[in-house]
This record gives sequence, C-alpha cells and structure tokens, in this order.
Amino acid sequence: MTEDYKAEEKKSLNFLEEIVEADLAAGKYKTIMTRFPPEPNGYLHIGHASSICLNFGLSLKYGGGTNLRFDDTNPVTEETEYVEGIKKDIQWLGFEWANELYASDYFEQLYAYAVTLIKKGLAYVDDSTSEEIAEQKGTPTQPGRRNVYADRTVEENLQLFEAMRNGEYQDGEKVLRARIDMSSPNMIMRDPILYRIKHAHHHRTGDQWSIYPMYDFAHGQSDSIEHITHSICTMEFVPHREVYNWLIEQLEIYPSRQYEFARRNLSHTLTSKRKLLQLVTEKYVSGWDDPRMPTIAGLRRRGYTPESIRDYCERIGVGKRDNLIDAGVLEFCAREHLNKIALRRMVVFDPLKVVITNYEGEGEWLHSENNPEDPDGGTRNISFSRELFIERDDFMEDAPKKYFRLAPGKQVRLKSAYIIQCDEVIKDADGRITQLNCSYFPNSKSGEDTSGIHVKGTLHWVNARDCFPVQVREYDRLFTVEDPGNAEGNFTDYINGQSLQVVENALAELALKEAMVNERFQFLRKGYFTLDPDSTPEQLIFNRTVTLKDSWAKAK
Repeated sequence: MTEDYKAEEKKSLNFLEEIVEADLAAGKYKTIMTRFPPEPNGYLHIGHASSICLNFGLSLKYGGGTNLRFDDTNPVTEETEYVEGIKKDIQWLGFEWANELYASDYFEQLYAYAVTLIKKGLAYVDDSTSEEIAEQKGTPTQPGRRNVYADRTVEENLQLFEAMRNGEYQDGEKVLRARIDMSSPNMIMRDPILYRIKHAHHHRTGDQWSIYPMYDFAHGQSDSIEHITHSICTMEFVPHREVYNWLIEQLEIYPSRQYEFARRNLSHTLTSKRKLLQLVTEKYVSGWDDPRMPTIAGLRRRGYTPESIRDYCERIGVGKRDNLIDAGVLEFCAREHLNKIALRRMVVFDPLKVVITNYEGEGEWLHSENNPEDPDGGTRNISFSRELFIERDDFMEDAPKKYFRLAPGKQVRLKSAYIIQCDEVIKDADGRITQLNCSYFPNSKSGEDTSGIHVKGTLHWVNARDCFPVQVREYDRLFTVEDPGNAEGNFTDYINGQSLQVVENALAELALKEAMVNERFQFLRKGYFTLDPDSTPEQLIFNRTVTLKDSWAKAK
C-alpha cells in the first residue's frame, strides 16, 4: 500500500497533512508516529474505519509508524473478544501496526506519574461524591470552589492514594483529582479526576489493581511514553487538549501533541456503541456482524471490500466540522470496486418455466465471461437445454408498447445464449401462468449470431436440468430516516421493516456451487452478492451487498 499512498502525494493536502509536512520541514521530528487507541468494549464501526485510515495513512505516506494501543482502563466493559475482533478488522482493512500495546502496560508508570503530581502539590485525594464534585465545579458562568479535601498535605495524599491502590476503600469512596484551576472557563480544567476506585477483574491484569486512570490521565501520558508525535482525536476532545498539555508539561515528559478532526457520520445508521448494543440485545439484528450493522464485521459479512471502505474514507476527506455523509457514497464505492472484481453469475429469484419446443438434442455447453471488466477474468461454461427458468416478472401477458422483455409474440435474447420468441402461455386451473412455450432461432447464438434479428431485451436464466436452490438475503438500510440518532422519539421507531427480505428457493446456475466465502458475485440484473459464512454444502446462503443502482435516490 505504500506505493498507493506515494501516488497520492500530488493531491491537495488536508489540514493534518499540512501540519505533518510543516513539522517535518522544520526538523521538529525525523519521523512521525501516530496511534489508533480503541477501547475494547465493542466492535469497530465505519466511523472507526475513518480514524484507522487517517492514522495509518499518515504514517504510510510520511514513512513513520502507527501503534495499536488498546485503551483498556475500564475493566467493567472490556473483553478479550473485542480485542481480537479489533485486530482482525484492522488487518482486514489492509493495515499493520508498528506495536501492539495496551494502556494497562503503563499502569505502574501512570501510578508513578500520579505520585509525582501529588509530590508537586498538583493532585489530591477527594472524598466527595460524584454529585458533590459536579456541584462544586460551578457553571460555565460561575467559578467552582475547592472543598476541604483539597487542603490535605502531600504526605496525607500519598498515604491515601497508596491505600486506594491497596484496595482499602470501596468504589466511589475516594478519587484522585488534579489541582489546576477551579475558575477556568474550560470546565474540564476545574480539578479533573485522574483516578477512580474500581474493584473489578481486568481482562489482562486480573485483580492486581483496585484503581484505574481516567481517559484524560491515561491518554496523553501513554502517547508520551510511546513518543507519539501526532495524537489525532475527534472534535469532542478539543476541550480536553488543555488537560492533555497541562499534564505533559507538569510531568516534564515527551511532548506529544493532540490534534482534532471532525466525525463523518453515515446516514441511515448509528455509530453509538450503546445504541448498537441495544440493537443486538433487543434482537433487532442477529448480532454485531449482522450485515445491516455499520460495524466493520457487519460490512465484511455483507460483502463490502476493504478497498471500497478505504475508498469511501478517502472520498469523505478530513475536516473540522461534523458532517452527515449519505449512505449512497459508501454504496457507490462498493459498486465501483465490485464491478471490477465480481464474478458474473445468473440466479432466478421467482422462477417461471420456459420450454423451447423446437430445440432438439440433449443440450449443450455455452460460454460466458466471468467479468467483462476484467480482461484476465476468463470464461465459464453454462449448460443449456430445452427447459429453462426465467424471472416471472420478466414476462407480461398484456405488455405495453415499449415493454422490451418477454411477452406473447415478442422476442428477447437469453444472456450468452439464443434469441427466443414466446409462442404459447400455459396456465393452471386458477389462471396462474405455469409455463411458456417458446421457439428459438438456432443461428442467433451469442458470439456467432447470423440471424439478423435485433432485440432490445436480454434476460438472465438458468437451465432447469442442473440449476439448484439457494437462499438469498436482500439487505437494505436499517433505518428509514437519515439521522435516526437525532430523530424525534426513540431511534428504534425508525427501523426499516423491509431491511431484510429472504428469498428461500432462488435457482442458481451450476457454477455457483463452487462459491467460497469472501468471493464476490454480480447476480446479473439483481445486484452484488457474497456467500454468507453460515452456508453449508447443502444450503448456500448469499447476502446482497448493494443493488446495481441506487434505488434510494429514485425513491426520493
């Protein structure tokens, strides 16, 4: 991927690239170091993908490195399962980290930093409740006030902090706070909490610790320990930058710097971990990797490619103002890449039998390109005989003048095969059409056509003799509104009841029996699909990634 990023250098720079280039030009750093610091309390989603592409992209472009650092400072919500899922997602996107690290690697060092602050008179143990602390902080227009615990001596604070570490107090009984400025216009600077007591089992350190650092304390110091040059966060961390800089300055450690960029939220979905968890636990979706979820695991299962997601992240860019990106952009990126790589196959969703009455012989093998966009894609064999299936909605008994599919007396081409004409419609006792008797033109074979017949319609089909049933899951957007997280009422009120439609017995051409997980297919005239991991040899299941065209744009 390094060559790809070098090829992009001539494009206009975003504001973060401008900062990096200025720092390198000034000799501030010989090389840059970024980091991606997820909390292992859930699965990564499309919003994380933007941050991953940004951090790893910068280090690839400018010859540095990116650390993967798990922000595992909250043992109550973190699990090893999420750690492994996050690593899998990053590698699937096409990136490799310089070092795999954990905030818990630095617990001893962070504790020592806290002791240093206490010794400098810059931190104290507070017995106040969370409600009392919030009240004492004041308001944006009124300064806060310190309580009596702020007057404790250095020796008393050191003793109490060690007792907190040793597990001598209950959760919430005490906290360690920085002594900064209770009248600061930045509310976060009003003596922020650095450590809280949590008697909880940690997925890596077990029961070794009874106290855990807050994000504001662990973040900047971890960056500094790793010599991160450009610590890139989202815009909600702008007010936290002042604390970040203050702690590094007071501790006199490596001066990492924080920079912020705006979120690019995706329409018709959510990226709140809490709300995504609710969708899972309340069974609105089948799990974190449900193909309707915006998680990377869900997008992968649905058939999105790493290339299409990286393309999406590049297209939406980097800015300083939050923006809602239409889901059509991501779908467009998927179509662009899948059109180049997807194998073409024919699947009939709602079969209608066609009998070619003038076809003689047992049948024959025809040939068709696997992908007309790929010169090296090769061809496949397709069996043909006198009995076929086409889509029921590709036939109309009383067709209007400009109807170019099959109708009585009308002619169409069967893809990669022959031109046929409908001669007779067979119905059952209830008047339902059960069969079409057609004739074909032997000299109209695709690639060898000498018939001189010109038709405007081409239909996909399968051979009745060797087609086989598959399950098709047609996925669509999970919500009916662009911004369900900010819509009036409960976000679950806007769930799209049509977001999953299952076709139980679609009929597929023989070549699809060889389908493998992670292969991508274009079902002709239907959309792009991939084999679901839950498939068995007896029951193949295909998930729709995207339609061939943007049906939502038409609906608007």
